[in-house]
Amino acid sequence: MQNIIGDIRSSVRRLNGELENFQDIARHIRPSAGEIPKLAGHDIYGETIPLNGVIGGDHIVYIDFNERYDLDARIKQARERGRQDVAVALEGCRRKAGISILDVSGHQITDALLAAMMHQSFLLGVIYELDYSGNITERLFENLNTRFFNSSAVSKFLTLLYGEIYVDGAFKFLSAAHPPPVIFSQRYDKIVTIPSPLSFPPIGTLPSHTDIDRRNNKSVLGYKDPYRVNEIDLIGSGDIMLIYTDGLMEHERGEEEYFPGHVEDVLRHHKGETAREIFDALKEDVLAFADPEDDISFVVIKRE
Repeated sequence: MQNIIGDIRSSVRRLNGELENFQDIARHIRPSAGEIPKLAGHDIYGETIPLNGVIGGDHIVYIDFNERYDLDARIKQARERGRQDVAVALEGCRRKAGISILDVSGHQITDALLAAMMHQSFLLGVIYELDYSGNITERLFENLNTRFFNSSAVSKFLTLLYGEIYVDGAFKFLSAAHPPPVIFSQRYDKIVTIPSPLSFPPIGTLPSHTDIDRRNNKSVLGYKDPYRVNEIDLIGSGDIMLIYTDGLMEHERGEEEYFPGHVEDVLRHHKGETAREIFDALKEDVLAFADPEDDISFVVIKRE
């Protein structure tokens, strides 16, 4: 009997060790404050609030093109290859920053595995995109979707929003079943309506019917249309855009919904503050309103 108990304890220790190791790996792909893009005329800050307090299925990836990549070297290389089109596109990267926010179905610690897979796949894909096109195109997301369709179950999927904010206030984004951004207008002192954006199925659920390998990617549920990009504008100075996961949108206390009314109130009361201060105020209010039942992530983008 003692031998059985000893074996069980040993197995539990090994399992705990493996879990701690996984958590340690996952922590190192969470963005640090130093990775948040610096873009002229804009103040940006965002974090993930994991349900279990450590890691979960939400994830944010920041792309500061000027800091993460050597654009001068890439532009020089493109010109030497005779790819002036790539060089011009790379020049354009100086005037924008990218933000990817994703939500894996489920909020267990091990659901962070899919987020980690997307993290590495996305960043590797960005390198190839910059080399090939000079910017990030819809092709990257078509390839990511195909890869995840072939490597994960339909029951384990992820929603994703990837957006690029430009120095002139434009925001171009692609959505795979992800909640759309909201904009708080300084002029109107409220959240304003934006045109309904195009959205596509979650990453990994349906292959595209334009996929060159579609004959090898059979889908009993059918195929999705090619990805297309949405574009909206921050209306003016002082406007605030919020991108977020459905943990914020579905946050509630009994039958009382937090979103969007309470979000609007917080943005109204803290609109004159920095993006970090607005984030902190919203985080505090969210947690005071009710205990979360899902991971919650959001990014505040304020036009200065």
